[in-house]
Amino acid sequence: MNPVVLIAEELAPAAIEVLAHDFDVRHVDGTDRPALLAALSEADAVIVRSATQIDAEAVAAAPRLKVVARAGVGLDNVEVPAATARGVMVVNAPTSNIVSAAEQAVALLLAVARNTASASSALKAGEWKRSKYTGVEVQGKTVGVVGLGRIGVLFAQRIAAFGTRLIAYDPYIQPARAAQLGVRLVGLEELLRESDFISIHLPKTPETVGLIGEKELAIVKPGVRIVNAARGGLVDEQALANAIAEGRVAGAGVDVYSKEPCTSSPLFAFDNVVATPHLGASTHEAQDKAGLAVAKSVKLALQGEFVPDAVNVQAGGVVAEDVRPLLPLAEKLGRAFTAVAGGVAASVTVEVRGEIVSHDVSVLKLAATKGLFSSVVEEQVTYVNAPHLAAERGVEVTLATLAETAEQPTLVTVRGALPDGRTVSVSGTVTHSGARDVLKLTEVDGFDVEIGAEGILLFLRYADRPGVVGTVGTLLGESGINIAAMQVARREAGGETLMTLTVDQALGADLLTSAADSIGATSASAADLRDE
Repeated sequence: MNPVVLIAEELAPAAIEVLAHDFDVRHVDGTDRPALLAALSEADAVIVRSATQIDAEAVAAAPRLKVVARAGVGLDNVEVPAATARGVMVVNAPTSNIVSAAEQAVALLLAVARNTASASSALKAGEWKRSKYTGVEVQGKTVGVVGLGRIGVLFAQRIAAFGTRLIAYDPYIQPARAAQLGVRLVGLEELLRESDFISIHLPKTPETVGLIGEKELAIVKPGVRIVNAARGGLVDEQALANAIAEGRVAGAGVDVYSKEPCTSSPLFAFDNVVATPHLGASTHEAQDKAGLAVAKSVKLALQGEFVPDAVNVQAGGVVAEDVRPLLPLAEKLGRAFTAVAGGVAASVTVEVRGEIVSHDVSVLKLAATKGLFSSVVEEQVTYVNAPHLAAERGVEVTLATLAETAEQPTLVTVRGALPDGRTVSVSGTVTHSGARDVLKLTEVDGFDVEIGAEGILLFLRYADRPGVVGTVGTLLGESGINIAAMQVARREAGGETLMTLTVDQALGADLLTSAADSIGATSASAADLRDE
């Protein structure tokens, strides 16, 4: 049965096409709450836009849920902590609408400067009053940009082409970066006093809600025009309406509101306010980009791969192409480590060696952590909840990197200290066979091996002597267990030996114990390294 992807709102056809071949795509009206909750009971993934609420109740109604995807930038309608607690990945499309949003801010600024909307309405009503709608030029004016994130930067680049002077308030950007953009960084108060136009480009957080209110609007440059196409609530709507009524603010362009949908606002009473119904992302291009981005993220998540746009994954961000093949390796090494160790370690270090460490390899620690707990807990282990599972069990997982390695160009080792004082390690590498990446184990608890990190692996440790291999082979054969690969590594003749076998199907605990007893093994364990 293919995983079920539930689409709760309209999605671009190209995005649906990405999912249709591999998944059971179903549709539901996300605003119909009972229908949504019923459909979520069988969903492995749900894709929403802005109208569908995915809260704790919705997450609880979806026992199979692995990923919530928001086809857009904001996540106001997704209860991220509830999803995280359940190990459910939350993804969005952070760059899908940035061009559209920046262009909307420019459009509002120009419309306010030239009284475009009110003049159009008057003309259509039969009035020809050119002098009433005299506006101002943008050229030569000072434009204040509040927030130099991705959208703020795009807005600044576009409005600079009008021959403006740009200043910006953003406490999280370095002055050198702002200078590269041709923008002078100032404090918020200075920006309010100097700007002829102000455009808001901030996320909505507890710190930014009400950032521009009555106090701030009392010190603005007389005749300023203000644009907010970012998030509702950043500008106090009533305070802005009062400032417009008093003539301190000459006009405003508003695309977002503190409560949406919004059909009533004190700002709607003014001809010099251009108000639009949250159109920042409403372009065909932005919707297509958002749909395609989250469809690709859902596909990666349901295939068990790392998703760069996951907002609740600790090592989020772009993963270098050279690092990607090491993700499944690190996870499988984590699984193998837990099997060999026979339980949860007190502390674990993920060591990465080779030229690969010139890239950011922190995601490999996350992948290894996911593997460490995959056979330990009953709940599904994901990139989302793996760090929480480690913290709950008091397991400290750290990352160590070394630029040099002796034998392999790239080597990943999971090394841990057990509660009884023992140290266990498992190492591996990735080689290439044509276009295929081959994952290999190269070391298991001090024994040099070379065997594929795939399938079901058995590890038997015993004292070297003749006939052991035959005994194990006969026992497994009589039980209908086929051996795909086998390797024996010993420290010296007659000394401690490790037999590693790849078998085609899982062994029951009784059969593994029988195999160990038949050769007098000091330890026996099995690791399931099959792809999920």
